[in-house]
Amino acid sequence: MKFTISKESFLDAINQVQHVVSSRTTLAILSNVLLKAKDGRLELTTTDLDVGVTCSVPCEVDEPGATTLPARRLATIVRELPAEEIEVKVDEKNVASIRSGPSYFKVLGLTSEEFPALPRFDDAREFRIEQQVLRDCLRKTSYAISTDETRYVLNGILFAFKDNALTMVATDGRRLAMVEQELEFPQSQEIDIIVPTKAVNELSRLLGDSGEVAIRVTGSQVGFDLGESLLVSKLIDGNYPNYRQVIPGESKERIPLEREAFLRAISRVSLLVTEKSNSIKFIFTPGSVEIVATSPDVGEARETVAINYKGVPITIAFNPEFAMAPLRNLSADEVHLHLIDEISPGVLRSGTNFLYVLMPMRVNA
Repeated sequence: MKFTISKESFLDAINQVQHVVSSRTTLAILSNVLLKAKDGRLELTTTDLDVGVTCSVPCEVDEPGATTLPARRLATIVRELPAEEIEVKVDEKNVASIRSGPSYFKVLGLTSEEFPALPRFDDAREFRIEQQVLRDCLRKTSYAISTDETRYVLNGILFAFKDNALTMVATDGRRLAMVEQELEFPQSQEIDIIVPTKAVNELSRLLGDSGEVAIRVTGSQVGFDLGESLLVSKLIDGNYPNYRQVIPGESKERIPLEREAFLRAISRVSLLVTEKSNSIKFIFTPGSVEIVATSPDVGEARETVAINYKGVPITIAFNPEFAMAPLRNLSADEVHLHLIDEISPGVLRSGTNFLYVLMPMRVNA
């Protein structure tokens, strides 16, 4: 096997696939990246047996072939190489000679035959969506994924394909983020799947500003085909809780808020929040909201923000980090906070397709 490739292309490709590689694997082959050179392209693949990523870049192939090399070490070497062009030659014992300008490295690899094959998606259900749209949906929901491993079904994002829409939901039991996107597909293709956190993170990294992504689903696997790259992942087995029932009914107050100003005010006030007192109060009165953090050991912070509110006074407390998370990940200038009373969940809405349910905390006098 022998190929020549530009440093920039090689490094971009390795960076796309190397995050999947686990540093604590018991199988040596899983620390390696599979390299296949043929027909003017180099294909790189990594997997941890749960998530796998493949990407392909142009190169000049002198002798087609395949091998596997240590992924992290290869990334480090390529990053430091001095010249813009790299020549890689691999012998029959999987020893790679890497040359670039005055630099020469010899790296020991493992045979490509040991590398686990990624699943195939021959008879899969298929859905197509713009990459930019899916990336936006992931950004609006992924921060609410649960990290509690005892509730395994919540350690990912629900993708519900139903009624010509894709609904994506993430919750950790204390807040819930949901986004809906119109999507055309036959009724026979309807399905609910739970995509695990690691795959969500990798997908967010791979998605671009243009082009489509084909989502292919089989019984226990999902594949996201972005053209030049492919992500495959095992799905989380289990039934996602009924998220519709935690969305409160009709709200009494609908409060328009300037997203950026509201976020900055919460951010400043939360500087005085401690682990013991990790809630901040929002005191809504006609024309303004006062945001208050009180920590007996530290002190107090208050900030008043002018808002267009004409309703009855309401005081409600939220976890500041949970209140800021959606505001950071939305792009709209204005959001709406829907409130019923001091003890019911608040609902933050943006546009027609995003909502965020936030459980209130006990208000300390």
